[in-house]
Amino acid sequence: MGALTAAEKESEAREARAASNQARLQKIVLSWDFYRLLALAKIKNKRGKRGDKDEEEETPEGALKLRAVPDKFKDLEEYLSVFEALLLEECRAQIIRGEEEGGGTQCHMVGLATWEKANEFYFMRLAVPADAVEEFMENDLLLLSREKPLGGARLPTTYAFGAVEGREGAQTLRVRMHLDSETSEKDGLTLTPTAAALRLRQALQGPTSAWYIMKLCNMSTILREYTALRSVGSLPFVDVILSAADASKDAAKKKKTQATQPADLGHWNIPQPLKEYLQGGHNSSQMQAIQAGLTRKPLVLIQGPPGTGKTQTILGLLSVILHSTPAKLPAKMLNWMKASPWHGNGINPRDLIMPEDGDDGYFSASHNAFRPEKVGAKQKLHAHVLVCAPSNSALDEIVLRLLRTGLRDEKGMMYTPNIVRVGLNAHHSVQSVSMDTLVQHRLSSTERSAVSAGPRATAGMERDRIRIQILDEAAIVCSTLSFSGAGVFKRMNRGFDVVVIDEAAQAVGDPIQLPATVLSTNAVQHGYGMSLFKRFQQAGYPVQMLNTQYRMHPQIREFPSKEFYHEALVDGDEVELQTTRPWHEHRCFGPFAFLDIAGQESQPPGSGSWVNQDEADFVLVLYKCLVGMYPSLKDGPHLAVISPYKQQVKLIRELFRDAIGVEATKLIDINTVDGFQGREKDIAIFSCVRANPKGGIGFVSDYRRMNVGLTRARASMLVVGCSAALKQDKHWNNLITSAEERRRLLKVSKPYHSLFSDQSLEAMKKLDEEESQLRLLLAEKKAAEKLVEPPKSADVEMDNNDDYPEEEEAEEIGVNFGDFDEEVEDI
Repeated sequence: MGALTAAEKESEAREARAASNQARLQKIVLSWDFYRLLALAKIKNKRGKRGDKDEEEETPEGALKLRAVPDKFKDLEEYLSVFEALLLEECRAQIIRGEEEGGGTQCHMVGLATWEKANEFYFMRLAVPADAVEEFMENDLLLLSREKPLGGARLPTTYAFGAVEGREGAQTLRVRMHLDSETSEKDGLTLTPTAAALRLRQALQGPTSAWYIMKLCNMSTILREYTALRSVGSLPFVDVILSAADASKDAAKKKKTQATQPADLGHWNIPQPLKEYLQGGHNSSQMQAIQAGLTRKPLVLIQGPPGTGKTQTILGLLSVILHSTPAKLPAKMLNWMKASPWHGNGINPRDLIMPEDGDDGYFSASHNAFRPEKVGAKQKLHAHVLVCAPSNSALDEIVLRLLRTGLRDEKGMMYTPNIVRVGLNAHHSVQSVSMDTLVQHRLSSTERSAVSAGPRATAGMERDRIRIQILDEAAIVCSTLSFSGAGVFKRMNRGFDVVVIDEAAQAVGDPIQLPATVLSTNAVQHGYGMSLFKRFQQAGYPVQMLNTQYRMHPQIREFPSKEFYHEALVDGDEVELQTTRPWHEHRCFGPFAFLDIAGQESQPPGSGSWVNQDEADFVLVLYKCLVGMYPSLKDGPHLAVISPYKQQVKLIRELFRDAIGVEATKLIDINTVDGFQGREKDIAIFSCVRANPKGGIGFVSDYRRMNVGLTRARASMLVVGCSAALKQDKHWNNLITSAEERRRLLKVSKPYHSLFSDQSLEAMKKLDEEESQLRLLLAEKKAAEKLVEPPKSADVEMDNNDDYPEEEEAEEIGVNFGDFDEEVEDI
């Protein structure tokens, strides 16, 4: 076997580091006491319900102290210390959630076949019933116990955590456990086995007998996160991660003081034909973001508010990354031409010297018409790009856009890049570029037969070799954030030059939209839910802002822009024209309306989620009236119903299915706010659920979730909620106030269909016509006043709020805005 290449050595080193980091996390987690974690969680929940926030919390033995995430870190040690403690806290919360959601309700009796101790761990081989073995996957966290877990009033006394390593044969699980004390000064790690784990270790010495295993959760994602955390020190831009400072600014200032010419910071240039194409299809803020991606800064932040063309910008960015040239290259070419003019149209002096032997095989160094062809080598080595998204659905949206619209080459011509979609649950529309499909294509029919017939290990190695080859050769690799930490990426021979992260994980994203999900409230309170994007933004790191939105009707855009983006959002050309619909003639159907319903919230038994039957009933009535008056809405999936709560989504789906039939799933997209991020529909109905004016509104108060919910519609955003309850939160109070000021808040009472009666709709229509006439009269009046008024001094404050006139002005012209509100209240 030949010597390893540099790439192979680096790949092996990465794998070794990853294995060491994963072993460290496994030692920590496998040393915890499951029943103590449950007991502490119950104590915390009781205190939370009583409101005892000031009491000092009990923590598991050996738990690291939680500290708030600062904007900047003084060194790598502080960074690792802060985030390791928070990650472990989140890991505990995941274990508790796994037990609460049913992971701990089913256990299986197994036989202990063999066990051995190696590399500071105990490895068990467990014989599992044939009907249960498929339930277990690699990195599943188990509870192994001599007694049946949660089987009665008495808790088990002999138990410990175990992690599934994999399956051996048809019915054997290989499980890793940590049952010994350990102290490592190098890692600052001190582990002490629990009394239950010591009893389990002692029981292994006795005769083989029956044991019980219970699956709690899967640790794959947390293992990848931990590996990434412990690898931060090896990043070439670790100093930027710690300081949250733009190092290029300091470098530019330093170089400018040392030279009269501005410093060249290694920018890249966009080829002119490609640049002209991009300028024709991107607005100025999008082009600025694309240009920022070529500055070769280690980190570029692009904030894309809803509807501003974030995915379009990503596609443009990918085009220029793959086809741009270093800014220094033209200068280098000029220097080469000066030093060797014969490389242009000049004469090479060597061509004047004929060989003495008259060899007719001689050819000119610069004028030979038959240039040698490169064999097995590419003419250009493009950048290797990794594109990540937080979920499979978000990733598939990007892959589908890449396949449908393609990228542009240096001449501005469209082409489909060499891409691969890695990971699980790929949508059928992107299956053609999924890793599994590409591997199958690489294997000839003969090879497939040989691989299938050969030993399982050999078949796996061959497929793994092909996977690595595909990853190395692809121009663009698309993966979820979690899967990008999978082992196959560590075995690549060619690293990535650029990583683009879409949505919530935040190199191309919007910190005003949904954050990453964090289960531990304790971790959230210490800043674990804050993204790197948000931390850098708070520290003053430059952010490229996309500010032109093309999705929403201006009346929908108005509030989110003011509340969340300091009124920075502007509408693209003809957005209002493109998003105006026939049903806008009735204000209850949009473009924006707050439908105020005094419903009643409740919690289904055994669930932490919430439902509101009244809101669900009204949403169904609203839908029926809307499509009854405008049947074209039945022609396709034009409408979405969203809610922050899963149980409300489930309830609404059941109502629509019972009322409309199985076609409901094709006509209406009913989903959680989180599940609908990044998507849009003509009409969006937002069911807020919470309706207790004195009981709080839970995570509905999260302004990021609110922002996402209010920006899913193109033409009509209809919010269904209890204003009295929602007003407890400042952002919702601002929305309700805005709706009242714009005459877009409608009171709803039973029977719900009366709101859509002919009398009510006619009153709405009449009021809209009167408002329109009033605005026209006011505009004419102000125009006339400008002709006769003397010019105002510069220090006089101007009133910009002319869209909705004050009550006094309205009454002067003979219109009472209160009439309609009273009519609706009477209905």
